[in-house]
Amino acid sequence: RDSVSKEALHILVGITPEGFKEVLDYRLYPTECAENYKEMLQDIYKRGCHEVLLFVSDGLQGLCDRCLEIFPHARHQSCWVHIQRNVLRLVSNKDKQEVADALKAVYQCKTSEEANKALDDLIDTYRDKYPKIRDRFENRDSLFSWLSFPKAIQCSIYTSNLIEGLNKQLKRKIKQKEQFPNEASLERFVCTQFMEYNQRFSNRIHRGFN
Repeated sequence: RDSVSKEALHILVGITPEGFKEVLDYRLYPTECAENYKEMLQDIYKRGCHEVLLFVSDGLQGLCDRCLEIFPHARHQSCWVHIQRNVLRLVSNKDKQEVADALKAVYQCKTSEEANKALDDLIDTYRDKYPKIRDRFENRDSLFSWLSFPKAIQCSIYTSNLIEGLNKQLKRKIKQKEQFPNEASLERFVCTQFMEYNQRFSNRIHRGFN
């Protein structure tokens, strides 16, 4: 394009009920937004993926709604790593560790009832000092979905660490190249990386699913 710029590579990764991981789709867009993911979800639906039990994502605005628009019977889980990161931005440095420990106590609960109670306690504790924390948890629809699934896989589905790990691997590979001269070169590179990823995990069951 006669210039150098960064664009957003959107990625969908799935885990089958048997525990096999696979990159389902990826697309390059100028910027990241929920509507882009909607297009990708529509595409995998047309390709035969008609049932999703759970979506796990970061806090991208509108993404939960777009997921459930295409797969209305699915559930959605907001990544607790991103939740914690966003909450700690509202807290002074001297209180960060204390609040982080309180948040950890919330997402380490065994049931949604316990988790909601622990979250209420956290909000009450910091209601006066950090009122914006209460606003952050006004909507709890996607906070504790992972607790409805078998205990063995809960550690794999309360964050988006699975896809974040894939992103880190890809970034390390990308850093070895100065730039991509065009989209076709990026397409070849990314396609190769994801084909290798899918091949590597085609016979390897993800933690807890066995």
